[in-house]
Amino acid sequence: MPHISKLPVIALSLAFVLGHVACKKTADVETAPAVEEVVAAPVSLDDLIAHPRRSEASKRDKFRNPKDTLEFLGLEPGQNIVEIWPGWYTDILAPYQHATGGQYVAVLRPDGLNEYYDARNAEFKEKYTDSDVYGDISYGALAKNSYAIAPAGSADMVLTFRNVHNWMKGGYAQDTFDAFYAALKPGGTLGVVEHRLPESAEQDPRGRSGYVQESYMKDLAVKAGFEFVGASEVNANPKDTADHPFGVWTLPPASKVGTANRPAPADFNPELFKNIGESDRATLKFRKPL
Repeated sequence: MPHISKLPVIALSLAFVLGHVACKKTADVETAPAVEEVVAAPVSLDDLIAHPRRSEASKRDKFRNPKDTLEFLGLEPGQNIVEIWPGWYTDILAPYQHATGGQYVAVLRPDGLNEYYDARNAEFKEKYTDSDVYGDISYGALAKNSYAIAPAGSADMVLTFRNVHNWMKGGYAQDTFDAFYAALKPGGTLGVVEHRLPESAEQDPRGRSGYVQESYMKDLAVKAGFEFVGASEVNANPKDTADHPFGVWTLPPASKVGTANRPAPADFNPELFKNIGESDRATLKFRKPL
């Protein structure tokens, strides 16, 4: 006969006793103890995505599809989630993991890298100090030759959004994917969302346009030891041809229009690029083998 924990029985018995005492205190009024009314409703992604604190960020939801993206990648309650160079997703992931008994790890640039990133790190940490909402956020660090993102084998999921081209530009993309593999538990998930370059185009190994082919990212992951699980078109944008004058930054939200050193073409019409919306994106799921 399987072992049955006594804890649920004890909890229910205590709820009954407390409810019975409450009824006695209300004289002759017959009121059954409504246990379910005093139990907090489970947190949902819908609630967090719709929360007023995301009022500004939510303007990009139609392009970034946070619920469908996270559900495809396999987000579950109580996980140890590591997000690389975070920001836009933090107001969803940190409260979700805190409310469900998990842990959120924000991987920033290392302190001392330069004044710009030191200021950004300080700003991020100040913004997310409310432990009642975000829990006690843990921190890791990632930059070239600095891969202390999380203790080895500790993460259920590593997530990165629109970052792969940066590591390619810095020449440490493979080292970064290797670090993700080390941080994940066996069976853990790596989720990658990145601006997508068509397979018919030529891939710049430095990723200077901001666009990366799915095959290039799959190769990085497989070389690190990952198994490819699947791809989703949830963040696809067929309007994006990925061949713009200022790379992906021609499109919103950057919407670059040129500089004195790099002027726009004579026929450049920024409104046309705004109408494209945000970039076409690959959404890829990998697994560390058991």
